[in-house]
Amino acid sequence: MLLVVLVCLTLLILTTVIHYEVLRGLTSVLPVLRIRPRAKLIVVIITTFLAHVVEIGLYALAIYGLVRFAGLGTLDDSSRFSLDVSLYFSAETYTSLGYGDVVPGGAVRLLAGVEALNGLLLIGWSASYTYIAMERFWSDAS
Repeated sequence: MLLVVLVCLTLLILTTVIHYEVLRGLTSVLPVLRIRPRAKLIVVIITTFLAHVVEIGLYALAIYGLVRFAGLGTLDDSSRFSLDVSLYFSAETYTSLGYGDVVPGGAVRLLAGVEALNGLLLIGWSASYTYIAMERFWSDAS
């Protein structure tokens, strides 16, 4: 269980740093881009989407490693377990979609809860950044 807690803390820090750096990079690049404000918004959406994909991927790799190599839980039926299942589970957990068709067992349940909360915070951060960027683009277009 201690390993899962350490992985949770590491992922929280890593995903926060990734998100911060992506948004900071956007903040410095967007003003110098010589494209229309609408195109800048598309850049913001695609870039933040890719940041979320990377963060989901990190959680998926952690889940896969904890289940496959550390034996610290299960993810659905062990005969179906694969990196694909970990990625699918991570995406639905990070976004708080939660179909419930893949269910964690054992210590990785803690990681699933942390991922859901972390995803909610990072998605909210992206949404507020997008709103601020849109306000700036609209005032630039006027």
